[in-house]
Amino acid sequence: MSNARETTTDAMSDIATNHQAHHAYFIEETYEAGLVLLGTEVKSLREGKINLKESFARIEGGEVFLYRCHISPYRHGNFANPDPIRTRKLLLKADEVRRLFGKTQQKGLTLVPLRVYFKRGWAKVELALARGKKLYDKRETAATKSAKRDIERATRRRR
Repeated sequence: MSNARETTTDAMSDIATNHQAHHAYFIEETYEAGLVLLGTEVKSLREGKINLKESFARIEGGEVFLYRCHISPYRHGNFANPDPIRTRKLLLKADEVRRLFGKTQQKGLTLVPLRVYFKRGWAKVELALARGKKLYDKRETAATKSAKRDIERATRRRR
């Protein structure tokens, strides 16, 4: 028999998504990484106080770090609240780190966080290996999105 608490912790719950990443990058591969947090940062995450807008990841010394990810200080915390924009370590398997290191050495590829979520009580980051879009790519994406919307609208009217 399972109780209600087990079923809620097994489900994945999104905390934050980086909508700008899909607009600015072509997503080639995604990876799931654990997020190393300090003290009250987990409580702040559970309140949804995180911003991924300008964040990125970098590999240094065989480890992956997340930069410019803003986790607001916990409102019931004290003087020991960590810096909101501190660099945070990401947990990946060694072979994944080596693979990512090789691919990020290629021109134009970068590591971008797509979303942060809880999975069975652990904070996770969906990390994407991405290639930056040029301005004309962004225009083309917007045009195809608009055309699909128009087609769907027309088909709904015909029904």
